[in-house]
Amino acid sequence: MNQITIYTLTLSAIIPLILFIISKIYKKQNKKTPPGPTPIPIIGHLHLIKQPLHRFLQQLSSQYGQIYSLRFGFRPVVVISSPSIVEECFTKHDIVLANRPRLLVGKHLNYDWTTLGAVSYGPLWRDLRRVMTLEFFSNIQLNLLTHVRVEEVRLLAKDLFKQGRNEFVEVEMRPRFSELSFNIVMRMVTGKRYFGAEVEGLEEAMVFRGIARDVFELGGASNLVDCFPFLRWFGVWELEKKMMDVRKKMDDFLDGLMDECRRNKSEVGFDAENRTPLIYKLLNLQESDPVSYSNQIIKGIIMIMLVAGTDTTNVTLEWALSLLLNHPHILEKARLEIDANIGKDRLVDETDLQNLPFIQHIINETFRLFPAVPLLSPHEPSEDCTIAGYYVPKGTMVLINAWEIHRNPNLWEDSLSFKPERFEGKHGDEYRLKLIQFGLGRRSCPGAPLANKVLGLTLATLIQCFEWENIDHEKLDMAEGFGLSMPKAVPLKAMCKTRQSIVHVIAKI
Repeated sequence: MNQITIYTLTLSAIIPLILFIISKIYKKQNKKTPPGPTPIPIIGHLHLIKQPLHRFLQQLSSQYGQIYSLRFGFRPVVVISSPSIVEECFTKHDIVLANRPRLLVGKHLNYDWTTLGAVSYGPLWRDLRRVMTLEFFSNIQLNLLTHVRVEEVRLLAKDLFKQGRNEFVEVEMRPRFSELSFNIVMRMVTGKRYFGAEVEGLEEAMVFRGIARDVFELGGASNLVDCFPFLRWFGVWELEKKMMDVRKKMDDFLDGLMDECRRNKSEVGFDAENRTPLIYKLLNLQESDPVSYSNQIIKGIIMIMLVAGTDTTNVTLEWALSLLLNHPHILEKARLEIDANIGKDRLVDETDLQNLPFIQHIINETFRLFPAVPLLSPHEPSEDCTIAGYYVPKGTMVLINAWEIHRNPNLWEDSLSFKPERFEGKHGDEYRLKLIQFGLGRRSCPGAPLANKVLGLTLATLIQCFEWENIDHEKLDMAEGFGLSMPKAVPLKAMCKTRQSIVHVIAKI
């Protein structure tokens, strides 16, 4: 075979491939993509980003519309802030958008992308969702553990009562809310209380609280490796080292917790089958199916419960009480509702919440103005799709700016004001797409029922039992802090005093 023939055969094989690639590029370039600012080669729009990210993205949407494109290095991003487009995403494209981007934080802090929040849509996600829904968040399971939530909230009230029985005292609420939510989740997961009087494991609890704080800080930190994957070829960066250190601490804590529960199971007379704490159910499942319920899977489930189930509750409680302190007339209206429905001879209970609609309106309005997760967890289409008439290719990170939707003046009258009464006479379906604090679709948060119970009971108890005032009668600073959740920049400190009309009830706790 001569040289000309070889060249001819080579070209005949290569030319169709070149034409195919060119046609693909041409088709992609000619598809209508969402508008956006002009990117700089390689870095995209990273040079534009400012914190807090949700406010920065709101500024861009005022220029480019309620769906627009960005590029974080090599990673394409689409940002959405329209309820109608959000509805399209989680109805028409719900399955396509059910994946999560494979970020570095998912590898190190979400057990190689195997937790409910980080795993891709598929059999493992379905198994995790089923376990969480049936074994932890079902109405039956939540009702079985009502006493845990009631006891912990009343112990918080008792602690405040001891300090401010006869006069106003200054209290810092952030650590109290943190200990409350941690105790509730830990007792529901393991049956063990970690904070408060006469408890064991305080040192362990402090360690894990530090771990949870690190997880949220690292989860919200910008990571150049996610934007430029090739950087991993040049070694492990400092941020990744921090993630690996936190993973090691988390493993040590959770391994110790699981070993302790295994020892409990081995004790004579210990009825693991009828234990309500989640970890014993998971260990029972592991015995029958060790592959599906490996140590890593169980640790991932517990980690998500302890981290996601505590921080967002703390943040929301702190924002809610801060808003009430800055709006004393709304605080008084809530107290009057409680006194009218509960009276002053007993403490509010979970079953009373259905008769306290204004408390739920306050919670909804807090979610609206200060959502604990201002940007919903990112989605990633598993295939090319069209959203709002725009082409969105597979692998694009899709961000929903819930914070902007919640404050949109076209959707909410007097959108920047704290007005819980805006929800009076309305049903959930009327604002379902405008208030999306727990997400929508398949990847919505399964913990919403628990969160609402804890928030409602805690807030109602604090209002029923105590008088609250701002320190020096000055308005609280409502600046937003940074992180994966949206904490107050300045921790809440307030003046607290027990209501004299209910002292005789609190004293019996």
